[in-house]
Amino acid sequence: MPEWLKALTDFSLLDTFSLTSIIDIAIVAFVLYRLMLLIKGTRAVQLLKGLAVLVVASAVSSLLQLYTLQWLLKHAMTALVVALPIVFQPELRRALEKIGGGRFLSPQFGTAGEVDLGLVVDEIVRAVGTMSRERIGALIVLERSTGLEEYIDTGIKVGGQVTAELLINIFIPRTPLHDGAVIIRGDRIMAAACVLPLTQGQNLSRALGTRHRAGVGITEESDAVAVIVSEQTGTISLAVEGVLARELDGKLLADRLLGALQPKRKGSAVSVLWQRR
Repeated sequence: MPEWLKALTDFSLLDTFSLTSIIDIAIVAFVLYRLMLLIKGTRAVQLLKGLAVLVVASAVSSLLQLYTLQWLLKHAMTALVVALPIVFQPELRRALEKIGGGRFLSPQFGTAGEVDLGLVVDEIVRAVGTMSRERIGALIVLERSTGLEEYIDTGIKVGGQVTAELLINIFIPRTPLHDGAVIIRGDRIMAAACVLPLTQGQNLSRALGTRHRAGVGITEESDAVAVIVSEQTGTISLAVEGVLARELDGKLLADRLLGALQPKRKGSAVSVLWQRR
């Protein structure tokens, strides 16, 4: 019988259970809960899921005596011990900043409730149409399953409901928030003037500037969707999974946004909409 199973079935440990043990468990549970809140809304969630798969696979291979697979997983886990601090560097920095700033013990509340995707998309399309006609540059990022909290922290928090008027007002030239990206979560504009990573891909046209490269870059780093309006030409573009589609009209933009934001179904995900063009 494995050691951990023996420990679980060793009821003699209950004899040493005391008030101190309860306090100890409560403190550890609270710290773990706060750590989970810190990584909520970041890419660390997906990374932890991958790590959990490796741990489960290692346990199963040990149980079934799959020695070759167990050897590979053992060495992979050893490499992860070195790699994890590098992979989680943004999340670790953010966690330490929150602990140092006294926000570790403060309550955190996420957005809740059902979101009317059709209404959100309509407001975005209406805003993008106006900005395209007026040659107003814009970069609008819509969060999906991968959290963008680390990029939200680089901008100015807004928290307002998505409306065409608010989006247009943000991107009016020479206003304080026009330079950078707007990040939307659900039906809320989380922040404006956000700094995004630029794509390193060489397949983009040299005529495209920083705004388009940032829009493609964020979709390479996460599963977010980015809508870009060119300041020079008014062209509307959409970036999904590192692929940029240009010269979209309002109807096609609305169709593709809805296809990308709605829960994926087998054989009818965003890739199907993406192949229309």
